[in-house]
Amino acid sequence: QVRLVESGGGLVQAGDSLRLSCAASGRTFSRYAMGWFRQAPGKEREFVAAINWTGDKTYNTDFVKGRFTISRDNAKKMVYLVMNSLKPEDTAVYYCALGDVMSTVVAGRSDYWGQGTQVTVSS
Repeated sequence: QVRLVESGGGLVQAGDSLRLSCAASGRTFSRYAMGWFRQAPGKEREFVAAINWTGDKTYNTDFVKGRFTISRDNAKKMVYLVMNSLKPEDTAVYYCALGDVMSTVVAGRSDYWGQGTQVTVSS
């Protein structure tokens, strides 16, 4: 069984930065792709970013390119999302996901998800 626990969300102002963290347990973390999704009130969950198991390949959705960066530390079983230049439209619950390969994660077909962390950006 895999457990993913997100942290680092909060209330910030537009233009501020946040670093989200996702702690994984229960599986050989380093052999799996990881990703971040978000869901705003009244909207469907959407893909944000993904990273392969070695950490040398990442993929971001267009609306966060140049602002958000995903990274991982396999020794610590952690994945991070650094969010810069935050905008009010970034307000959402952010979820961490684990999958066998990046394409699985990007497609939203991960078998394991965290409980989410709230990010609220005020204007």
